[in-house]
Amino acid sequence: MSLNHARRTGDGELGAIVVSVELSRKTWLITSLSPGAGEKLSRHAVPGGDIAALLERLGRLRQKAHARTGQDFPTVVIQEAGLDGFWVHRVLQAEGHESHVVDAASIATSRRRRRIKTDRLDGESLIRALLAFKRGEPRVCSMLRVPSPGEEDRRRIARERKVLMQERIQHSNRIKGLLFSQGITGYDPLKRDRRERLETLQTGDGRETPHHLKRQVERELDRLELLLDQIKAVEGERDTMLAEERQSSREVAVLSNVVGVGPEFAAVLWSEGLYRHFDNRRQVAAYAGLAPTPWQSGSIDREQGIGKSGNPRLRATLLEMSWLWLRHQPASALSRWFNTRVAQNGGRFKKVMITALARKLVVALWKYVTAGVVIEGAVMRA
Repeated sequence: MSLNHARRTGDGELGAIVVSVELSRKTWLITSLSPGAGEKLSRHAVPGGDIAALLERLGRLRQKAHARTGQDFPTVVIQEAGLDGFWVHRVLQAEGHESHVVDAASIATSRRRRRIKTDRLDGESLIRALLAFKRGEPRVCSMLRVPSPGEEDRRRIARERKVLMQERIQHSNRIKGLLFSQGITGYDPLKRDRRERLETLQTGDGRETPHHLKRQVERELDRLELLLDQIKAVEGERDTMLAEERQSSREVAVLSNVVGVGPEFAAVLWSEGLYRHFDNRRQVAAYAGLAPTPWQSGSIDREQGIGKSGNPRLRATLLEMSWLWLRHQPASALSRWFNTRVAQNGGRFKKVMITALARKLVVALWKYVTAGVVIEGAVMRA
């Protein structure tokens, strides 16, 4: 569909000033299509982060549209989800503008090997996508459900803990690698007697630990102990948050009742996904990035695997949780289904089947949290 046709169709149905904003650190490119301006797109640039200049430009667009047509038109703004987060979207809504945040990967693009990509063309494609979306065309793009400031802030605890745990692993592995280069094995820097044991270590050829190597390991231990203190503080905040959520939210309370769902799993499951509203199980699996992706063309019919286009943190947590589910809930229907399918394949394809189990598990937890449908055979805490 050409932009001309979209503009003529949208003129009668939309009746608004359509604006796309290409956000970057240096410059914000504003592309607009206004009633009474014909088919011409207007483009203006403002310094990156200058929200006052953006609001001033939107005000000028409304004044010019009123001068041309004698009518007042609302402003509909679209922007891509990116590093700027959602603060621009919230400011626009607070100023009375209709704002949408789109998943850039959901907008159809040319499949040529070397396609042209510029901010100018991206702004035009966003205008087209917004016009089609406002006309109600299905699957034209995916608009994000912007979380509230409180919902967005709750995610910080689980995400920060994951980053701290990764740094802890890095420091621990670095210490083990430094000592291993001198023939020292069996040293665990996470144990409480780590500094006492460091003084008694000997190299593989019977010498004392070299002075500068010992000093380097001690500095690594200083950073590691700081991380351990921060992890402990973050986990305390997480437990406090979950305790408060249990008092005000039935969903968090029932989620914590499932054996095998500890504080960390409950925090990630709730803050990353299950707090949202889903219409059906397919939306739940798609948001977790666990939906299947079939490839059908003529006589070709094959499965490409999971989409991985959803929330990566939620998907990683569900895959880890699925392995632990088999240990803590061996009598549940989901565990029996997994064991049966693996046995049919002679014990192979466990990694493939654990992905299918993760998809079934997130759907079962969603039904349990929202509708109270108890997972068949699952053991609950008293």
